[in-house]
Amino acid sequence: MKTVVVSSRTKTVTTLLRRAKRGGLILRSPDGYEFILAEIDDFDREIELTRQNKKLMKLLDERGQQSKTLKAAVVRAQLGL
Repeated sequence: MKTVVVSSRTKTVTTLLRRAKRGGLILRSPDGYEFILAEIDDFDREIELTRQNKKLMKLLDERGQQSKTLKAAVVRAQLGL
């Protein structure tokens, strides 16, 4: 993960950071991607927000139900590696 220093002149981002101090934010892009903006020390809150992501929880539930596995050699062969 990279650290990006935000200039105080970047008003929109600075405003979001101030709001995130009061409680984590979920940022949704125009194309539907979602990102969590939370204080690093606020890990419990980040977990809570992640659990509220219904699409992610559904995906994880579906993946958890998968019983079929593939051997690494089979995957390598399928990928041509």
